Amino acid sequence: MLDRLEAIKARFEQLGIALTNPEIVGNNKKFAETSKEYRILEKIVAAYDEYRKVLADEKMYREALNADDDELRELAKEELPVCGEKKEKLETAIRQMLIPKDPQDEKNAIIEIRAGTGGDEASLFAGDLLRMYIRYCERRGWKTAILSENEGTVGGYKEVQMEVVGEDVYGTLKFESGVHRVQRVPATEASGRVHTSAATVAVMPEAEEVDFELKESDVKMETARSGGAGGQNVNKVETKVMLTHIPTGTVVICQTERTQLGNREKAMQMLRTKLYEEQVRRQEEEIARHRKSLVSTGDRSAKIRTYNYPQGRVTDHRINLASYNLPAFMNGDIQEFIEALQFAENSEKLARQN
Repeated sequence: MLDRLEAIKARFEQLGIALTNPEIVGNNKKFAETSKEYRILEKIVAAYDEYRKVLADEKMYREALNADDDELRELAKEELPVCGEKKEKLETAIRQMLIPKDPQDEKNAIIEIRAGTGGDEASLFAGDLLRMYIRYCERRGWKTAILSENEGTVGGYKEVQMEVVGEDVYGTLKFESGVHRVQRVPATEASGRVHTSAATVAVMPEAEEVDFELKESDVKMETARSGGAGGQNVNKVETKVMLTHIPTGTVVICQTERTQLGNREKAMQMLRTKLYEEQVRRQEEEIARHRKSLVSTGDRSAKIRTYNYPQGRVTDHRINLASYNLPAFMNGDIQEFIEALQFAENSEKLARQN
């Protein structure tokens, strides 16, 4: 591990010098790529520097055990266990950092939330989940934008799609894919009985043009007048765009932009992402044949989490983690669960490496 860390440190120093090179600074693409790699390695190098300091301290205290000074020997006896604990924690953290990352993890993401069983209450819950993710994204400094929406009859959403743009978005949110179950007294229910409803969440890595070749000749475009509230322009101009991918029959609709061109560009991005996501899903199914862990495969058919309002509890069934702070969780405070899921996945990867 130390040899690998030394190589990473050397590469980090090379990148630091490269970032002062006028040729790289003047090339936006090259500068962005170099800066990104520098930031990734910076965390590993900082941990490695701290680890080397702990190793040096440990060596010093071991030598001090043979010193003639009684006070120095006592100090060494006290500090050695502390050093050992620090060393163990840093080794674990560094091993986690050295696990190869999935290239998709760095991508932006599209979150698709659909109301499941439970009628109007499921639509309301889908709306609650959307707000939860929006608030979480705000905490992370990520940008969000609604791509398409189909509102429920009493509020919430039958279906809604949101784009999330930021750093390591897909790698952070991918564990949210699955069935989310809620147990609570519906606002639409007068008798006060607890109902169980569900919503499904699908988190997809946003595709770039290099990921999936989408031929213009394979896409059929249709237009219509946008619906919903708005000015006179809404009902007079055909700005709503429907794209059909002829080889697969995949259809996407976009009506969020003010112009037909804007909607077409957004719809093309949505179509590219859907087709790419299908490609990713097939790869995941292949992986799932070899290992059954829900954390790793993101099996969407499985119930992954339960939100129990009467008890104020949220439970993630994949890692048996529960919290009794449901109001804060629904307000976007979900980082503890995400970190636990990331740790579980990394532990699995580490176990397979050993």
